[in-house]
Amino acid sequence: MPVNKNALIRYKTIDACLRNRRRKWTLEDIIDAVSDALYEMEGIDKGISRRSIQADIQLMRSDKLGYNAPIMVVEKKYYTYEDPTYSITNIPLNDQDLNRMNEAVEVLKQFKGFSHFSSLNEVVQKLEDHVYAAAHNTQSVIDFEKNERLKGLEHLDTIYQSVVQQKPVTLIYRSFRAKAESEFVFHVWWLKEFKNRWFAVGVKGKDTTILNLALDRISTVAITEGVLYIENDDLSPAEYYKHVIGVTVSRNSRPSNVRLFVTNEHAPYILTKPMHHSQTLVEEKEDGVIINLKVQLNFELEREILGYSDGMIVLSPEGLRGRISKKLKQGVFNYTNETEAEEAS
Repeated sequence: MPVNKNALIRYKTIDACLRNRRRKWTLEDIIDAVSDALYEMEGIDKGISRRSIQADIQLMRSDKLGYNAPIMVVEKKYYTYEDPTYSITNIPLNDQDLNRMNEAVEVLKQFKGFSHFSSLNEVVQKLEDHVYAAAHNTQSVIDFEKNERLKGLEHLDTIYQSVVQQKPVTLIYRSFRAKAESEFVFHVWWLKEFKNRWFAVGVKGKDTTILNLALDRISTVAITEGVLYIENDDLSPAEYYKHVIGVTVSRNSRPSNVRLFVTNEHAPYILTKPMHHSQTLVEEKEDGVIINLKVQLNFELEREILGYSDGMIVLSPEGLRGRISKKLKQGVFNYTNETEAEEAS
């Protein structure tokens, strides 16, 4: 049974009253205490009815919320706990609670690079010690995709803090195509994760061109003091990546209609896990399906298509079809030459 905020305030207040054995609590005293708590915490000044408090007490006595509170009435007038050590905050976790907390621990453990999550290490450890032990140390049923050897994760927190504090960073960066590293000031607007790689997205100095810097290509990064931070003018990541697969966005390129044929072998995967939110089913054929994406033509799109190899064919646009065809032919050539070289040796 879901518990709303006001109900939780009532239950906790009743619990506090019944645990306080230095005074005797009549139903009217409890009503007054609950009314005061609702006013102080939520600004509710209409009080609480006698019937509501009686219903709350009955619910706390039941197992509907898992409380099974040993509430008794003394001298037909005063309410208290039969067990002086009882409190609704001391209720043992049931199996369902343990399973949920178990999975919550696994989720928390995915965010190792951020300091505000790192500060939870002790909490996570306690949860593991107590929850796992209580649950007979059962294994998690959720396994997240991760790469423990991924470079650049050590920069996550510094870059995150620069965004929160709205301060630029000075970093040393080398792209895959650059011959040497370069040092410059960068104004990070947000962090982006794609296929286990992290990117710092923002602008370089006064240049308004938005850049995606891969964290694994950053050698050093530090927050820079005394330099005015160039703010993001309300550009949201959702809007920025609306028409792309991946992280490569061209501000001067309009999305194209990309029509793809997918063989029956791969169609179920594509239909249940769309390549992009714009994906639509155009036609069902005997040997496969035709889908349409409305996206920019970028590197990540080509990688996705190539990942399906012979299971996907680009029908249009012609330029993309030609590039994919060329790369597949080059792949066949590479494999053929390698085979011939091995046979010759």
